[in-house]
Amino acid sequence: MRAVVYNGPRNVAVQDVPDARIERPTDVLVRITSTNICGSDLHMYEGRTDFQRGGVFGHENLGQVAEVGDAVDRVKVGDWVAIPFNIGCGFCKNCERGLSAFCLTTADRSVMPNMAGAAYGFAGMGPYRGGQADLLRVPYGDYNCLKLPPDAEERQNDYVMLADIFPTGWHATELAGLRPGESIVIYGAGPVGLMAAHAAMIKGACMVMVVDRHPDRLRLADSIGATPIDDSKGSPVAQVLDLTNGVGADRGCECVGYQAHDPEGHEHPNMTMNDLVKSVKFTGGIGVVGVYTPQDPAPQDPLYKQSEIVFDHGLFWFKGQTIGTGQCNVKAYNRQLRDLIAAGRAKPSFIVSHELPLREAPNAYRHFDARDDGWTKVILKPAA
Repeated sequence: MRAVVYNGPRNVAVQDVPDARIERPTDVLVRITSTNICGSDLHMYEGRTDFQRGGVFGHENLGQVAEVGDAVDRVKVGDWVAIPFNIGCGFCKNCERGLSAFCLTTADRSVMPNMAGAAYGFAGMGPYRGGQADLLRVPYGDYNCLKLPPDAEERQNDYVMLADIFPTGWHATELAGLRPGESIVIYGAGPVGLMAAHAAMIKGACMVMVVDRHPDRLRLADSIGATPIDDSKGSPVAQVLDLTNGVGADRGCECVGYQAHDPEGHEHPNMTMNDLVKSVKFTGGIGVVGVYTPQDPAPQDPLYKQSEIVFDHGLFWFKGQTIGTGQCNVKAYNRQLRDLIAAGRAKPSFIVSHELPLREAPNAYRHFDARDDGWTKVILKPAA
């Protein structure tokens, strides 16, 4: 089968690899029809993680079931399914608590002895190949495959967002503690930040502010009723305080991660975290879903080589704020979000800029990595 293979920093190619296949009775084999390039793929693409050469990218996947193992009961051949990027078992202590991002069964203990969690095509998250390919093996398929409504094939650009970014954006607002009628500031208008803004609008926020500097992304934020804040035009903290009568936002979301840059292009891993502490009110809540890794092979900040940042803990403590962090437990949200899409209450595909055949993946990665104007979200179509 064809797959997007990582051959080194900024070097991916569509290559033939051994077909994915049923390996255990609980597996499901899915023929991928839509698979997204994610912002977190770029950390690996740029060589900023320990992702192995020869590995296959792709953790935002949707397709049609091609084969099921003998122990699979609920999922049938021909079903259209969205596949959470987390690989859970469904029966360990964490999965039973709804923490599918921290599965104890599928975790790779070679990463660290007490490791929890696994994902497709992701650094440090196990040996599982990604879905930017013709086929994907889904372990524990009955648990991990979300069955989709009859309109799945026609609306797969919406439903594929259930694999990661729509639940992750929703998770950011949950971690922040957002309630109806509250204001929220979201740092980062990439795909996850825009999904957090979309989630906040659906949940009834009174004001949704989105901080970025790329005009195409800020236009998308404006298109759903959010207030765009361009940090190249002045301090984002000052702009948030101006919009909130000097009080600060009730809630804040970090949707950038450790490769945050200032408008001049200098990287500061702590920039958005400290700006959030200043932008969010006393007793407010902050949700952090931007990626921060335990190690960085090519840090631009010496301190981050040990995955450490200079954090304004004194102000954070003094303001009595709270922070929630971590990868999204996709299965905690994906059924409800699927039904919002089906009912027409959510349309996450508003961020999609490009639909391309799988063979165009190397070119798409170059454009998306360069943040070229108009390249806001790419869906690869292996069947095209």
